[in-house]
Amino acid sequence: MNKDRHASASIVAVWISLISNILLTILKLVVGVLFKSPVLVADGFHNAGDVIATGAALTSMRISKRPADDDHPYGHGKAEVISSAIVALILGIAALYIAFEAVMAFFEEPAKASLLALLTAFISLIWKQALYIYTIRLGKLTNSKGLIATAYDHLADVYASLAAVLGIGLALIGDLYDIHFLAYGDPFAGIIVSGLVLKLAYDIGKEALDVLMEKNINQQRLDEFALLILTIPEVKRIDRLRAREHGHYILVDLRASVPGEMTIQEGHDVSRKIKQTIMEQHRDVDEVLIHLNPWYEDD
Repeated sequence: MNKDRHASASIVAVWISLISNILLTILKLVVGVLFKSPVLVADGFHNAGDVIATGAALTSMRISKRPADDDHPYGHGKAEVISSAIVALILGIAALYIAFEAVMAFFEEPAKASLLALLTAFISLIWKQALYIYTIRLGKLTNSKGLIATAYDHLADVYASLAAVLGIGLALIGDLYDIHFLAYGDPFAGIIVSGLVLKLAYDIGKEALDVLMEKNINQQRLDEFALLILTIPEVKRIDRLRAREHGHYILVDLRASVPGEMTIQEGHDVSRKIKQTIMEQHRDVDEVLIHLNPWYEDD
C-alpha cells in the first residue's frame, strides 16, 4: 500500500469512527437518561468527548499529510501527535467524570435495571471492539499516531461498555432475585472503567509527549539502522546516530567517518547510498540527514 492509499484509508477510518461516535453518543444518552443508568449516561458523555477527539484526529491527519514548506521544512507530521495529546486529555477528563458520577450514584437509591440499557451497552461493546481492531491494524500499518490514538480511544469505550454490561447485568440479577446490593453493580462498574480509561489516557499522553520532546526512537531500531549503514564499504565508523519520530514518519540524523582522501563527489555518492539503503528497508523513514567526517588509517 503506497503513501497516498495509506492516507486515504486512514481518513476513511477516522470518518467511520466519527460517525460511529456520534450515533453511539445519541443512543447511550437517550437510553441512559430514560432508564436512569449512571454508567450508560457517563459512557454517553465519554462518547461525546470522543466526537471532539475524533474530529481533532481528522483535522490533524489532513494537516499532517501536507508537504514540507518554507515554514515547516520537516513537514507537518507532528500535527497527528498533537491530536494524540488532545485525545489523552479528553480521556483523562472522561475518566474523572465517570468516577465522580459512579461515586455519587452510591449515595442515591439505585434505579431499576433495564434490559434495553443492557442491550445498548452490549451493542456498543461489539461495535467498539470491531472499530478498535479495524483502526489499530490500519494505524500500525500506516504508522499514524492520530489513528492509533483513535484506536485506543475505541479500546477505552470497549472497557466502558464491558463494565456497563457487567454492571447492568448484575443489577438485573439483583432485581430478579431480590439481592439489593447487586443493584449497585452499575456504579461499581463505572469506578472500574474510570481506572482503565485513566490508564489509557496516561499511556497515550506519555507517548505523545515523548514525540513532542523529540525522544530518541528505541534502541532496536537504531541498531537496525547502524547495521545497514555499516554495509556501505566506504563507511569506516559511525560517530553519532540519532533518530526521532515526527508524527507518522522518522527523521534520522547521522555522523559517519569515511576515508579522508575521498573527493566531495565521492562523499556525496556515499551519503546518497546511505540514505537510499535506509529508506528502502524502512519505509517510515522520510529523511536521513548525514554529516561525513574524515577517517585515516591511524584513527
